Amino acid sequence: MTEATSCGGVVIFRGKILLLYKNYKNKYEGWVLPKGTVEEGEDHETTALREVKEETGAEATIVSYVGKSSYTFSTQQDIVSKDVHWYLMTSESYYSKPQREEYFVDSGYYKYHEAYHLLKFANEKQILEKAYAEYINLKKKGKWGT
Repeated sequence: MTEATSCGGVVIFRGKILLLYKNYKNKYEGWVLPKGTVEEGEDHETTALREVKEETGAEATIVSYVGKSSYTFSTQQDIVSKDVHWYLMTSESYYSKPQREEYFVDSGYYKYHEAYHLLKFANEKQILEKAYAEYINLKKKGKWGT
């Protein structure tokens, strides 16, 4: 078994959440949150910000750590056990541009209930719930944005 670590972000701008749509060789891969693999010498925050920028083109800022999701999947060679560290992030605009090299064909900001139903994976839905609750809490306290 191989262990892997990724980091990603729940990016929120004006109450909407940034999602990516993946389509590999005309096969539906689903809507996902931006995330990617930690590179040598990177801390988790740096990875999360870099991956959001690479996969979506969005300039984001970390607000807080949301938590970790874990899952396993199989490749032809091995079973991979992956931990993903998630951050609540804010951006300054609705701008996004999906990274074609990673087979992302669409991206955009969606209302919470739309994003929740679009997300393909249950563990990402759980992270979205947690991140959005934190966003609402910060907003109520007047601590979200300027």
